[in-house]
Amino acid sequence: MTTVTTAAEALAASVETQHRPHVPQHRYREILGQFCTGITVISGCLDGRPVGFTCQSFSALSLDPPLVLVCPQRSSTTWPLIRRTGRFTVSVLGADQRDVSNAFARSGTDKFDGVGWSVSPAGNPVIDGSIAWLDCWVLNEVDGGDHEIVVGLVENLERGADSAPLLFHQGQYAQPGDRQGAGEDR
Repeated sequence: MTTVTTAAEALAASVETQHRPHVPQHRYREILGQFCTGITVISGCLDGRPVGFTCQSFSALSLDPPLVLVCPQRSSTTWPLIRRTGRFTVSVLGADQRDVSNAFARSGTDKFDGVGWSVSPAGNPVIDGSIAWLDCWVLNEVDGGDHEIVVGLVENLERGADSAPLLFHQGQYAQPGDRQGAGEDR
């Protein structure tokens, strides 16, 4: 009997067994810090209780069908709660929402305490003042090392506050037009 192995399966087996490169984590973070990301809050409602977490690993995946990627940390205690509902909402934070980002990045606290929110058509929290939001169905999850790769099918979306986005660059919050490290030799 012949076993058919896809290129992806062969590569994964190769990486696991022999070709796993040694990339120092601190250097990897430094290099990836050169890429600017937006900041979102991923939220859901479980048994009538709002839950959410800050996530900068968010991206558009497809226009047709409308798909997004979110990548929660495998160690997240909030993502498993949201996963159980089968849906989530992405609130894209504005430049003036650093405090919201910080609140949802904490563990062991009521992250919604003092944060205004409304209910999306899917029944999930939308953070007040967010510049956009998307309601999504969990379509697929894939192992992504120390993160989960979640594909969401967008069912509702809306623009929100007219503001610049909250960004993260070189390990700190940033705004469009910030020139951190401009002109420095690397």
